[in-house]
Amino acid sequence: MTPLNPDQLAIKQAAKDFVAKNIIPHAAEYDKSGEFHGYLLEAAQPSKIFAMAVPKEYGGLGYSPLTQALVLEEWGYGCAAMGTTLSASILSMEAVLIAGNDDQKRLFFKPMLSADIGAFALTEPAAGSDAGAGVATAVKSGHEYILNGPKCWITNGGKAAVYVVFAATDPAKGVKGLSAFIVERGLPGFIMGDEEDKLGLRSSNTVFFFMKDLHVPASNLLGKEGDGMRIAMETLDIARPSIGALAIGLAQRCLDECVKHLHERYPATSYPGETLQFDLADMQIQIEAARQAQHHTMVLREAKLPFSMESAVAKTLGTAVAMSVTTQAMRLMGSHAYTSEFGKFMRDAKVMQIYEGTNQIQRLVIARSVLARPKVAAPAMTAGAK
Repeated sequence: MTPLNPDQLAIKQAAKDFVAKNIIPHAAEYDKSGEFHGYLLEAAQPSKIFAMAVPKEYGGLGYSPLTQALVLEEWGYGCAAMGTTLSASILSMEAVLIAGNDDQKRLFFKPMLSADIGAFALTEPAAGSDAGAGVATAVKSGHEYILNGPKCWITNGGKAAVYVVFAATDPAKGVKGLSAFIVERGLPGFIMGDEEDKLGLRSSNTVFFFMKDLHVPASNLLGKEGDGMRIAMETLDIARPSIGALAIGLAQRCLDECVKHLHERYPATSYPGETLQFDLADMQIQIEAARQAQHHTMVLREAKLPFSMESAVAKTLGTAVAMSVTTQAMRLMGSHAYTSEFGKFMRDAKVMQIYEGTNQIQRLVIARSVLARPKVAAPAMTAGAK
């Protein structure tokens, strides 16, 4: 594993300081109310952190994938819901980075420079993990496309300034007829539904919305008609390790809070025995293993090497570790952990195994990669071998 350079260490520390000042003191309050944490966008504006994935030539910070992951881990440490707002905005940006032309990038990235956020609208009520089963359509009419149909479970959907929306330009072709569009908020025909009242990530904005004869300029088509599924899959490959980063931050925070409780409960002269200490060690081992897998994926991406399988591993392992560590911490702390504030860690961890591709889908990605490897012939048995 390549050590972090001085710039990365400085950015990580700046993120840690920001989280300590602006996120940790308010996370429980916003989790309890379920209100969107709008104050955070204003607090983050001077740092341009919401533009950390925007290339420097468009006015952003142009952070490398690994550096972005360092920031996301710190935000996950503070509050996974607030970290999800940042990661979901980056998710939408990645689609534009993959397929957008210069004008499209300037259109999409401009709001991010002022700490506005983006949203990625792929999921539909009847589609779930099968994007080809969606019913949203986009029909070309002159110099426009007219979009119709529903979208659900859209993170940042009620607060975003700009969206990447997927709709079928040729429904008969299934996933091969899916296309992607940049859609600006406030256009006629963009009908916002209710915000979801969720078990976890409660202050992260998640909505249903409907498009009714929504007119979008033809120039807002990303790539070509039919490129939508490719854009979506490439974007999710890039984004999944980001969820791993948030999950690792959450797991580390949960372990640290557990240790803090144990220090308060046991005097230094009678600290718990080996069994409990081994439990703590195993929790940190899990976190470190997930962190290394996640960093490895980001290094592969930066080197422009294949990383699709590693991305799925990073997401699956990171989120599984978050769930495991929160469960173990609750067991070690007993009734002291059975509060809404500590229980937030477990509630937030669970959804990370579901969104941006369930961990079951990630296992299919990993298995297909394993099965695609060249077969290795078994060595021939020699005479007399047993």
